[in-house]
Amino acid sequence: MFISKIEIKNFRNFKHQEISLNEGVNVIIGHNNAGKTNLLTALSLVVNPDKNKRLDVDDFNKNVAFSELKTSPPKISIQVTLKKGCDSLPDDLAMVANWLTKLESDFEAKLTYEFFLPEKEVPKYILAMSEIDETQKNCRNTAWKTIKNEFIRLYSYKIYGGEIANRAIADGESLSKFDFQFLDAIRDVERDMLTGKNTLLKNVFDFFMDYDIKSDSIKSEENKITEIKTRKNKFLSDIEPVINSIQKRMELGKEQILSYADGTGASFNKAKPNFEGNISDIEMFSFLRLIIEYETGIKIPATHNGLGYNNLIFMSLLLAKMQVNSDGKYMGDNAKVFSVLVIEEPEAHLHPAMQYKFLQFLKKNKKEGKVRQIFVTSHSTHITSAVSLSEIICLYKEADETKISYPDTIFPLDGKSKRYVQRFLDATKSDILFAQKILFVEGIAEQLLMSIFARYIGKSLEDHHVGVVNVGGRYFTHFLHLFDSNKPKTISKKIACITDIDPERKMKPTDPTDPTDPTDPMIDLLDETSNYKKCYPFEFGVNYDEYDYKQNVYPAYDKHPNICFFSPDKILGKTLEYEILRVNPTADFLITDYMSNQDEIKKLMQAYKDEKSLEDIVTLLKKKSKENTRIVKSIKANTSLDWTVDNKIKALIASRYLNSVGKGENALELARILEENLEKKGTPDFKDFIVPTYIKEAIEFLCQ
Repeated sequence: MFISKIEIKNFRNFKHQEISLNEGVNVIIGHNNAGKTNLLTALSLVVNPDKNKRLDVDDFNKNVAFSELKTSPPKISIQVTLKKGCDSLPDDLAMVANWLTKLESDFEAKLTYEFFLPEKEVPKYILAMSEIDETQKNCRNTAWKTIKNEFIRLYSYKIYGGEIANRAIADGESLSKFDFQFLDAIRDVERDMLTGKNTLLKNVFDFFMDYDIKSDSIKSEENKITEIKTRKNKFLSDIEPVINSIQKRMELGKEQILSYADGTGASFNKAKPNFEGNISDIEMFSFLRLIIEYETGIKIPATHNGLGYNNLIFMSLLLAKMQVNSDGKYMGDNAKVFSVLVIEEPEAHLHPAMQYKFLQFLKKNKKEGKVRQIFVTSHSTHITSAVSLSEIICLYKEADETKISYPDTIFPLDGKSKRYVQRFLDATKSDILFAQKILFVEGIAEQLLMSIFARYIGKSLEDHHVGVVNVGGRYFTHFLHLFDSNKPKTISKKIACITDIDPERKMKPTDPTDPTDPTDPMIDLLDETSNYKKCYPFEFGVNYDEYDYKQNVYPAYDKHPNICFFSPDKILGKTLEYEILRVNPTADFLITDYMSNQDEIKKLMQAYKDEKSLEDIVTLLKKKSKENTRIVKSIKANTSLDWTVDNKIKALIASRYLNSVGKGENALELARILEENLEKKGTPDFKDFIVPTYIKEAIEFLCQ
């Protein structure tokens, strides 16, 4: 059995939402104030027997028009659906028998919590609302104040079982079969667990005492009881000499202490105080305290541990307690049937490696049946990278309304994109599930530079909660399924994709019946008869008689409501490094120590500053370079009006720069140079830098 669904109406940030849940582990993620804690609180109101069920006026969803408040008092409704599932126990059906809505073997049951104003109080409420002037600007606030001051104390709650239309009250005995353990984000585990005086430890100790006997599957129950009783009696016999020893040591001192009782008149009618007693094995627990013993033999109290370590210990004790609670032989008719473990932000005190280990620990306990269903809220990318997409539920806000997405359900049926994204979501890249907006880029250079580019145009990606995610190539479409707001159950957030235009060409075969001569030197040079090869922008579209051409474009997202692609100019553009130099052709500070041809590129830049002609600038190139020969020949051959002399010179400098950089180290150095230059802004040492237009537009799109 498992909780398959929760429907929440008018509770806190939930106006009306239905959330589907997994049978095993549910990892609930989302940015701050997305509603993660409120979801767990709503669940607790229904299935936590120990939860205070009364609510306050601030627990209502207040995104309600005054016209609605005027006609009927607000009501909170939370409905939980339980299904048989794959992991069903014999007691499950007995527990939910009075709540069933489907009687088939694959049964279904419902519980509904309602917080409402009783019917007899409604006329008084309607009258109070009618006295509020709805022409006032703050009439809605006045209505809520009236509810708080005059009506909230009159509100009642009920939990109904089965179809809500039947209004059948759920019996308390069946509700008490839920074991709901809630470990919130702000917790004091030291107070809750470190000594045997604590109820948690005492219950666990009592259950696991004589566990060698209790867990013996060969012995009969009668023999187990006899053996445990024998041990208890032996303990009492063994402890009696200890008590007598204490009494003897206190004999004279006791007389002195009790002499004061005579003086105060406490001894009268031949009765006088004395000290006597015994101690049971259970009472001995109060003398125990939790310690940590190291391999070296050193022992330290648990109070000296870090919070993270103690949190792990406490969670293990909670699971042990749940095992105790569900044991019918130990708890009798009070045994729990359905256990739910809820943990808020386990990463609060755990380093990344322990977060992963902790998730595996929880899954193991679920598999072994020690807990029936697990709910975890998290902001941790390490947590999300440790679970599958099917275990993740994503909450997010759109126009002040909480929305729910299920990343596992929104990919194409062929499964290719889903498998790719699942492999991709390591601890760094799973930030796509947490950031409010995302900037997808193709490589490390873009990832390193985007935040700096934003600052050059007076924007901050951090202030707008933009996550920059490097997908390592042109693999955007796999991820965009997650955010396609044109489809249901996706995560609707603003997405910008920056991609190189990457012009390419392929030589056409001369005649299918007369294959191209493989000895043709042109074929040897370009090797383009079978595959597209990258080309320069000034080579693109020049000779359709001999070549086929293509560019990197995404027309499907031209008019998408929340996903937008940004690329360099379709005629003049190519890649990031190329574009940086094309729009900054004289910025010699962009030449790094990790580049080749540094002197040559500086000479090209200086020549452009000096307004030299294209012919003069060409003479500065290395004569023997095959690639330089290709660049010069192609630039001169292009007679398009778009390719002015100025554009050709910029393209020549950009091409030479592009062919001289290495992606990794150069990107790091370029980021450092731009960062240091930015720190000099407002001083004479600051050097102008132009952010390529397509990058500027992408940043502005996200920072609106």
